[in-house]
Amino acid sequence: MPSKRSLHLPLLLAALCVALPASAQIYQWKDPSGKTVISDKPPAAGIPLQKKIDAPSPAQTGSPQPSLTDRDLEFRKRQLESQEQAEKAEKEAAAAAKRNENCQVARQQLQTLESGERIALRNDKGERYFMDDARREQEIAKVRDILETTCQ
Repeated sequence: MPSKRSLHLPLLLAALCVALPASAQIYQWKDPSGKTVISDKPPAAGIPLQKKIDAPSPAQTGSPQPSLTDRDLEFRKRQLESQEQAEKAEKEAAAAAKRNENCQVARQQLQTLESGERIALRNDKGERYFMDDARREQEIAKVRDILETTCQ
């Protein structure tokens, strides 16, 4: 029993042979009843031809059709560009989320510094000490500068 693939090849070849002699000419005439007829076959003998249109074949047109390989390459290029744009947008969204989170932390820190509460810190030896007013003003100025430059 022949395989399905062996049956497809003769059918494909027959279809190609039928498609090759396709005419690129179009004829227009009026039949005896006065109707306009447009056909790819010339009129019967005795009927005058009004118009014969020679349609250019695909090989005669000015812009050649891109090959399957060219179309595939263009498709892959567009797909890669789309993927790169999606990755870029994702990175930008992640950076914006991180920046918003940092701004929120800075706002909370500024609120704590401006509240006047005593703030305990640790020195190099691990001993606890309280922030004095001069240091508090320095930290407030630093946090405000950060908020102005990064959190507008």
